[in-house]
Amino acid sequence: MTPIEPVLPWALDKNYPRWTETLRDLSQVVVRPVTAQDAAEERSFIEALSPQSCRYRFLGQVRHPSEALITQLTDIDYQHDVAFAAVVKHDSREEFVGVARYNTDPTGMTCEFAVTVLDDWQHKGLGTVLVRHLIDVARARGIRYLYSVDSAENLAMADLARFLGFNRQSDTQDSSQVVHSLWL
Repeated sequence: MTPIEPVLPWALDKNYPRWTETLRDLSQVVVRPVTAQDAAEERSFIEALSPQSCRYRFLGQVRHPSEALITQLTDIDYQHDVAFAAVVKHDSREEFVGVARYNTDPTGMTCEFAVTVLDDWQHKGLGTVLVRHLIDVARARGIRYLYSVDSAENLAMADLARFLGFNRQSDTQDSSQVVHSLWL
C-alpha cells in the first residue's frame, strides 16, 4: 500500500480517494470515504450485522440505529474525523461490507478508531485493509497515537490488532473491555 495524502474535505468528489483492493479470497472491494449521502447504506450495514458483530462494534445492541446516530456516522468533517467504507456493487447500488473510522481528540494528536466488517466478509483480510488505510491517513496528518476500545471477547479484533502491531491492555475502567493502541 503506498502512502497517501490526507483526505481533505474540499477534495471529496466521486473520484477521490478510492482504492480497489483484492482480498485473500480474490474478491474485490472499493474503499472510499463515507459521505452524508450514504445514510441509507450505513443504516443497511448496521442492520445487517449479526447481534454479536453489532455488540462488538457498539459495545451494546444497536439493531435499529437512530437518525442522530446515522447522521453522526455519515456527516464527517474530514478535518478531525475520517470514515472509509468498503463497498461492492449490488444491482445498481453500492453496498457497504465494511466500515472503518477514526475521531481525533481536541489536540489532533490522538484518535480513537473502530472497524466493522459484515460477518460474510470476515476472515478475508478486509479489516486489515481498512485499518491500514486509517493508519496511512493518520500518519499523513501527523496523528501520533491510535487506539480502540473493544470487547475482551472480540478475538477477531485481538488477532487483527496483534497482526498490525497494536498493544493490548485491559481497560482500567471496565474489565469486560480491552484497549488496543499503536504509536505512529
